[in-house]
Amino acid sequence: MSHERFGRRDLFKRAATSSALLGATGTALGASTAFAQDAAPVAAAAKVPTKVLGATGEKIPILLMGGEFPFDPKFDKLLHRAFKEGMTYIDTAQTYSNGKSHVGVGNFQEQVGRDNIWITSKAGLWGDASASPPERYRDALLHELPILRTDHVNLFYMHGLQDVKTLEPGWIKMGQDLKKAGKTKYFGFSCHDGTVVELLNKAASIGTAGIDAIMFKYSFAQYGDLELNKAIDACHKAGIGLIAMKTQDSVPQDKEEVKNFQSQNFTLAQAKLKSVWADERITACVSGIVNTTILKENTDAAKTNAQLSMKEWTQLNQYAARTSDHRCAFCNHICESRVAGDLRIAEQLRYLMYAESYGDHMGAREKYAALSPGQRNFEGVDLGAAMAACPRRIDIAARLQAAKALLA
Repeated sequence: MSHERFGRRDLFKRAATSSALLGATGTALGASTAFAQDAAPVAAAAKVPTKVLGATGEKIPILLMGGEFPFDPKFDKLLHRAFKEGMTYIDTAQTYSNGKSHVGVGNFQEQVGRDNIWITSKAGLWGDASASPPERYRDALLHELPILRTDHVNLFYMHGLQDVKTLEPGWIKMGQDLKKAGKTKYFGFSCHDGTVVELLNKAASIGTAGIDAIMFKYSFAQYGDLELNKAIDACHKAGIGLIAMKTQDSVPQDKEEVKNFQSQNFTLAQAKLKSVWADERITACVSGIVNTTILKENTDAAKTNAQLSMKEWTQLNQYAARTSDHRCAFCNHICESRVAGDLRIAEQLRYLMYAESYGDHMGAREKYAALSPGQRNFEGVDLGAAMAACPRRIDIAARLQAAKALLA
C-alpha cells in the first residue's frame, strides 16, 4: 500500500528535518523533541504525568490501567500500587474476565474513594460486526453500574465498533441521554479493526457535540499511515480526546528483538510507549499490566522526561518493517470479504497474538472457544484471494493453523 511505503521510506527523515512539515501533514511524530539525541539521564516525575483529554478539560494520566485481566475482588495489590504511582484511571468492560474485572474495580473504587478514580467502561462486542441497537448499549451500562458500585462512570464507550452506522443520530442521542441522566460524564467509542479510519473521520464530522473521546489501536508500526494520520488530525482538530490502545503491537519475534534493541534509556516495550506519547495528538496509552515488573517498566517510561533518540526511532522503524508479515492490521473487511462463509480471520489472529505475545493463554483460549465452528474452522476454505489481498502479506493459512494448534 502506498501509505505503508511512505512510512517506511520518508517519515523519519522528513519529520527530523522539517518541523513545518509536521504542521502541514499532521504531527505524525509529535514534537520535534521526539528526536532528542542520547544524553545524560533526565530527572523523573514523582508520579505519572497528566494531560488534558481533548475538549473535556479533564486531566487524566498519560498511562492508563487496562482492566482486561481479573482483579482480586477483595484487595488488588497491583491496582493499589498503580494508584500510588498516579495511575488513577481504569479502563474496564463488561466482557473482561467474564465480569470479574467490574467486580474488582467496584471494590477498589470504594477503597480509594470514588472521586479519586476515573472509571471508563465499555459495552459491545456481542459477536456481530453490524450495529447493535442503541438501547442495547444503554441497557448494558445501566446493568454495569451496580456491579461497579457507582451511580455513574466517567466515560462510557461503545466497545469495538466496526460499523460506521453506529455513529448515526440514534446512537449519538443514546450517549447524550446517558450524559443528561448522569450515568456517564463523557461518551465515545473504541475501535481496533479495519474501519478505524472511517470511524474516526465520521466522529470528526460529528465533533464534541456527540463524541468526547475515542480509544483506538495505534502504535509505532502505524506511523506514516497517511489516511490514519489524516483521520487522527481531524479528530484532534475537532477537540475529541484520543487514547491509544494495543501500543505494543507485539509479534512472536519480540522475545528476540528485546535482546537486540540498543538503548541507554529504554527497553523495547518502553520505547514503544514513548513513540506513541511523542505524538502530541494522543492524550494517553492504555496498558495491560499483569505484574509489578510491567508496572514499574511502564511507569518509569511515563515519568521520565527523556525522549527517544534518532537511533531508537530508527530501530523501531526497522523492526516494524521486518515483522510486518506477522503483524495483523485487523483490516478484516479486506481478507474476510474474499472467503466464503463467516470465517473470522482477524479475530483468530488477534487471539493468537494475545497468547503468543502477551502470554494470556487462558483468555485467548476462552475467546477462541467462544467463536462458532463456522467462524473458526478454515479447513477446506479457499484462502488464496484473502492472502493475496492482505496488505501485510501475512501467511493467513499458516497463522490460522498456529491459532488452532495453540488455542483449540
